[in-house]
Amino acid sequence: MSYSLPPVNWLRAFEAAARYASFAAAAGELSLTPAAISHQVRSLEAFLGYPLFERLPRGLRLTDMGKAYLAPVRSAFDALSVSTVGLFGVRGETTLLVRVPISFAVLVLSPRLDRFVRAHPTISLRLVSAIWADALPADNVDVDIRFGHGSWPGYRVTPLFSDPTVLICPPDRGAARLNDLTSDRMIHIMGLEYDWLRLFEAHRLSLPPGSPRATVDTSLAAIELVAAGMGSALVLRCFARSDRARDRVAIVPGIELPQPQAHYLLTPDSAVSAKPEALVFQQWLASEMAALAEAEPPAKVRRRRPTKSN
Repeated sequence: MSYSLPPVNWLRAFEAAARYASFAAAAGELSLTPAAISHQVRSLEAFLGYPLFERLPRGLRLTDMGKAYLAPVRSAFDALSVSTVGLFGVRGETTLLVRVPISFAVLVLSPRLDRFVRAHPTISLRLVSAIWADALPADNVDVDIRFGHGSWPGYRVTPLFSDPTVLICPPDRGAARLNDLTSDRMIHIMGLEYDWLRLFEAHRLSLPPGSPRATVDTSLAAIELVAAGMGSALVLRCFARSDRARDRVAIVPGIELPQPQAHYLLTPDSAVSAKPEALVFQQWLASEMAALAEAEPPAKVRRRRPTKSN
């Protein structure tokens, strides 16, 4: 099959110049002169028949066609990097710094990491379980996983995994209904306190005023309190079904609440090209999360009519 493609060195010059908005900075990365980078970009523009940059007094600005072309070019380079590392490995040992919410790290990621390590023995992982996303500068992180609404200014955001919220209680109360738990201590998770109100509204119930409560900063801590018999909590379904939670807490049947927040992969807008090893890890993680999503049934909001008190 014949491909009508420009030379790879022209594409590399274009991608680097677009990333830095500068021929000089791109030249420094590719060990060429600014004049050589400029010549390669002009050759690419002539080949394509469209200008890719506006030449400004200070720097460069992508044209609309340049913006449209940049995404597939980067995607192609990423795919080549992933395939190269995946098939041929890396020279020597490399370390990836992965920032991940602690509950996701312990309950979802850690039980699956052995598969990645066995497949890529030359890639070492360093997990930083940051509760608050800004605890570590973005420039130091190779893979950044965050939980939220998907809006982080200054980052390119890729959805990773979403899951509904379920209600958990101590195992000896596994047959309880929502009405039966209204007098129990409600365990709130910082940033997700509104979930209790959403749950009661979905079931056409009033949130009991003055009910006992406890507040923690992670779902992991909430699960531990429930397992200790301290009350009930709302956590992601995948957390409640994890090996650490299974048999230690009970999922109250018939109650699922769509969760507007989800886990995402983040890349700073200012970041240079990702390590090939980081792309391999991201691809592996996306595959694992897709398998997890397929194993979980779709979320449903199930409402019950309030029962009358006797």
